[in-house]
Amino acid sequence: MPPDLLEHALAAKGFMPPEEGALLHRVARERLPHGPALEVGTYCGKSAVYLGAAAREVGGTVFTVDHHRGSEENQAGWEHHDPTVVDRELGVMDTLPTFRRTIARAGLEDEVVAVVGRSTTVAAHWRAPLSLLFIDGGHGEQPARDDFESWAHWVMPDGLFAIHDVFEDPADGGRPPYEQIYLPALASGAFAEVDAVGSMRVLRRTSGTAGDALGG
Repeated sequence: MPPDLLEHALAAKGFMPPEEGALLHRVARERLPHGPALEVGTYCGKSAVYLGAAAREVGGTVFTVDHHRGSEENQAGWEHHDPTVVDRELGVMDTLPTFRRTIARAGLEDEVVAVVGRSTTVAAHWRAPLSLLFIDGGHGEQPARDDFESWAHWVMPDGLFAIHDVFEDPADGGRPPYEQIYLPALASGAFAEVDAVGSMRVLRRTSGTAGDALGG
C-alpha cells in the first residue's frame, strides 16, 4: 500500500487493525479491475482508505454505505461511543463530516463514493454486480442479518465477500457477524472461504450469478 495512504489509514478513526486493513487492500486490488466494490458500514472512513488506495492504484470505484448515525455499540453509554462525533445541535451521532475529511485528506474523493442511507433502504434499489463486498455494519443480530440478506447476493461470480469481526469463540467478541453473516454465507453453498487474518474472513463466490437468491 502506498506509504502516504497507509499513513492516512492508520491515522483515521476506526477499529480495524493494520494487518486486517492490509488484507482488505490486497483483495480490493485483486477485484476492482472487474467491477465496483461496496462497503457496508463506513463510520469515519478508516477501511474506506484501504479500499480507496486500491482503487487509486488499479482503477475502479468504491461505494460505501452508512446512515452515519452510528451502530448500537457506538451510542452513548456503550463501549465504543466517541463523543467527538456527536452533532451538538441534534444530540445524535454524525460521522459523515469526519468521514468526508478523512477521504478528502487522503485525496480519494474520486475513488470513494459515499452513499448516505440505511443499508436495507439502499440495497432495495441496488442492481449492480459487485466484484467485492465488505460488510462491517451494525453488529446486533438483526442488523447483521439484514446486511447479509440485502447485499450478499449481489457479489458476482468469482467475486469476493469480506466480513469483519468474525469471532468463532464468544470470548473473543460479539457473535452476530459470525452467526448471521459468515455461517449463512457458507451454508448457502455459494461461497467458499479463501483467506483470513485476525477477525477478517474473505469468501469467494463459487456458484450462482449476481442478483440470484442464495440457497441455504
